[in-house]
Amino acid sequence: MTILSMKPPKHYYCFFTFFLILLPLKTISASTFKIATAVPDGTAWMQEMRNAAKTIQTRTENRVKFKFYPGGVMGSDKSVLRKIRIGQLHGAAINSGGLADIYPNSLIYGLPLLFKNQNEVDYVRKRMDPIFNQGLESAGFVNFGIAGGGFALFMSSAKLNDIDDLKNNKMWIPEGDIASYETLKALGVTPVILPLTDVLTGLQTGLISTVAAPPSGAIAFQWHTKIKHVADLPIAYTFGVFIINRKSFKKLNESDQKLVRDTLNKTFERLDHSNQEANHSARLALEKNGILFTQPQAKAQTTWQKVSNQVIENLGKKGKFELEFAQKVQALILEYRSQQQTTTTAASS
Repeated sequence: MTILSMKPPKHYYCFFTFFLILLPLKTISASTFKIATAVPDGTAWMQEMRNAAKTIQTRTENRVKFKFYPGGVMGSDKSVLRKIRIGQLHGAAINSGGLADIYPNSLIYGLPLLFKNQNEVDYVRKRMDPIFNQGLESAGFVNFGIAGGGFALFMSSAKLNDIDDLKNNKMWIPEGDIASYETLKALGVTPVILPLTDVLTGLQTGLISTVAAPPSGAIAFQWHTKIKHVADLPIAYTFGVFIINRKSFKKLNESDQKLVRDTLNKTFERLDHSNQEANHSARLALEKNGILFTQPQAKAQTTWQKVSNQVIENLGKKGKFELEFAQKVQALILEYRSQQQTTTTAASS
């Protein structure tokens, strides 16, 4: 009897079958997440995300990889979300307006004239971010952090001192920003809705003349090249998130899920802090380039605030977002302002 004709022992078949079962498991556990974003390549945001992806790939021994599609190459936010639903993409780094279709409460942090400064934002977010993230989970997405983009300011080729100035300009608002749309309409302004990726072209062609953006965003997207005046009033808080389809993410083993969460959470914490510094530097750069920052007239500010408050209330009643969530945010803002007033009074007495 030759070696080739010998019959292998039964335990050999068991071991061989077990080995074959294991082979596809290793292949299945390897995942490449396709992530789209409107953020231009080469920005600090993209550099941070690519660094995080590299860390994850190394530490998971190539089991988890990321492929990014920056600069809006995958289309508008609505298009990106549709591609996630059909499985063409797995996730996105997206702004608050883009999230509204899957999680309406994402509109609340960015409601017009809701916050007056960053301290109010920090106070509210410390208490409400966990609820925000849980809402996204319930909507079918894992969120790896919120990175504030700073406060949007009205920026234009012409001065913006009062409401008439707004009416005489072609004002852009992003897709999905219901609150800004309703507020501007109530002020008698007809807004132009464009996806983020079309704004620069709109400014260049004259389709729009005015945008609302934080200084760092205006520079990152090159909008500042068509801007001469900025209304120095924090119109709305802006932020972005990094979300991945929950079903796709849950295919990772628990250890890899934890590693991805920890790495991306830390990345977004850094971005959240560094973006504040970036906006300060960007503002200085805009001023150095001759762009004028001016305070709108007090009467105009009062009118904007009154109209914004009414729009927020109306949208809540119409069910555009959870009124309870909005009321919690508003209550926390009032709580913070009351504490600040008490502290100021005590210090002056």
